[in-house]
Amino acid sequence: MVEVSVNGIPYKVEIDRTVSLPKTPKLVQSPSIPSTDITPQTKKTVPPRQGGVIKSPLPGIILDIHVKENEQISHGQKLVTIEAMKMENVIFADKEGTVKSIKVKKGDNILEGDVLIELT
Repeated sequence: MVEVSVNGIPYKVEIDRTVSLPKTPKLVQSPSIPSTDITPQTKKTVPPRQGGVIKSPLPGIILDIHVKENEQISHGQKLVTIEAMKMENVIFADKEGTVKSIKVKKGDNILEGDVLIELT
């Protein structure tokens, strides 16, 4: 017997079967080992690559281009400013090289994955 109130009116209800609670799966994770003197540190990043292309990580409008063709760029250098969802997003170089060509200009609408700058 279960007592239930619906719109302020109490009712006694009899349930003819057992109610089982749903089983929740357990999250199984491998234990994380902190970097200590006993366990040596491992390198988590790779060194910057040279050459290739710089692609847009999000759609938006090109507000400013901070480099010129034939300019030598280094890892972390400011390349392009993109406006996306009324916010300015600065794209930094993730590789080193020389700017071979700039594939966009100020005011261009771009999509995610579009090539912005080609490097040598």
